[in-house]
Amino acid sequence: MSPGHVARGLVVTLALAPALLGLGACESSVDRQRAMICRRAVPALAPPDAEVRLLRIGAGATPDEIRVDYAVAGRSGQAARQRWVSCRFGPGAELLGLATEGGPVNGARLFLLRQYYLDTPEAAADDPGSRAAPADRTAR
Repeated sequence: MSPGHVARGLVVTLALAPALLGLGACESSVDRQRAMICRRAVPALAPPDAEVRLLRIGAGATPDEIRVDYAVAGRSGQAARQRWVSCRFGPGAELLGLATEGGPVNGARLFLLRQYYLDTPEAAADDPGSRAAPADRTAR
């Protein structure tokens, strides 16, 4: 290759690098937002007055799913039980479905969770991810 071709190739590569890095940052931002939404659903699904401890946040069974593994213990010193929630997303961070070890969350409960809880200050305050980082954070 001539030095002119190499120089043009370098210029094109340098010109495209910010765009490619920007795409990666957007995906990372969406993944973080999806993980936050799924984490915030945990206290609403856990038994009342349970202590929630995150164990792992990672990819679910499909590319549009996030799975959160967590432990719940009663405040009266009950042994912790491991549970999980899988959140299915549409474009961006649109929550389309939830499933737990007990099965899928029905449409009415999902609607109420999305419309009246996930974006509230209470959900932010109860977010188990804001208190302690889980051992394995692998959000895709």
